[in-house]
Amino acid sequence: MKEPASPPHDCPLCPRLAAFRHDNRKKHPEWFNGPVPSFGPLTARIVIAGLAPGLQGANRTGRPFTGDWAGDLLYATLLKLGLAKGVYDERIDDTLELVDCRIANSVRCVPPQNKPEPSEIRTCRQFLISELETLPNVKVILALGKIAHDSVLTTLDAKIGKHPFAHGSVYTIGKFTLISSYHCSRYNTNTRRLTTEMFEHVVAQAKGLAGI
Repeated sequence: MKEPASPPHDCPLCPRLAAFRHDNRKKHPEWFNGPVPSFGPLTARIVIAGLAPGLQGANRTGRPFTGDWAGDLLYATLLKLGLAKGVYDERIDDTLELVDCRIANSVRCVPPQNKPEPSEIRTCRQFLISELETLPNVKVILALGKIAHDSVLTTLDAKIGKHPFAHGSVYTIGKFTLISSYHCSRYNTNTRRLTTEMFEHVVAQAKGLAGI
């Protein structure tokens, strides 16, 4: 099965992000410090669209959401709902495997202050486009946060104004169903904007919509 396009480890496309990676390699040469590849089977029916790697999470480990709080909630939920198996131990060599879902970040490199610029989101969108064009079985896209939601809409040539972001919003766009959630970040969970129950519910919705 064909692999979607992905950036090289020394991707030069976004100068600001490349410089930030370079600085982090000097500080932490043992870290991954590169564009983080997507995670999950190519046969997945659900694509989970994240925002970008966290500095001490995916940027350190080399796997999306691995090593930070957002990953604790995401992977616990996927395991509970049968969309993952094995053990999540916050490192890339644990036994975690995704089942019928795949994680593809909107931006592959860690941005300063966790805030990618619009030009960086646009530049990296080619890789999200490749995921959705290449993976043969995707029915549902679960977007985590407004930036990922908007990036998916642009990827699908859908108007953002006609598909506003809201937690639990569901839109049919061509052959895909887009369902969105508040991002599972520590900020959102600490402020109770997103509870564990809310997140589990929207992931369960995505699973049902995908026919899993």
